[in-house]
Amino acid sequence: MSSDKAYSSFLDQANQDTGASRATASTKPATTKAVNTEVPPGLQNVEQYYESEADEPFEPVSLRWDGSNMPSENEFADLIGHDSKVATMSTKEFDPRGQYKDVLQTVEKAGDGMSRIFRVSHGKTRIEYYVAGLDKENARVVGLKAKAVES
Repeated sequence: MSSDKAYSSFLDQANQDTGASRATASTKPATTKAVNTEVPPGLQNVEQYYESEADEPFEPVSLRWDGSNMPSENEFADLIGHDSKVATMSTKEFDPRGQYKDVLQTVEKAGDGMSRIFRVSHGKTRIEYYVAGLDKENARVVGLKAKAVES
């Protein structure tokens, strides 16, 4: 009988609420601004996923921008409403295996033929990648973004 009580006690302890679910629920999601003006049609139906621990789809980006050049890292952080680190990266760093060529080409067609990749950090493991181009004619930065989890 005592072994049944011990086992029952063990199960009761194992099933107690540790508070882990509450801690996860209170974690602030990684959110930045991605659209505040009309999205170019070519960016609306891109069906490709960024491969990471999360495998998130690329989403359209279209933000008003009055500058004649692509924004700097700090200007881009302000543009998307992010108060932490934003860095640029090369195409080879972003796409070493060439699996996102279609994403890059789509963004370049929607903009002025060039693209820049911004890496936006949200803590230690959550990242957003923005593949962005400049649409001078419509005064906006256009592109695609994907969320990633990298540990």
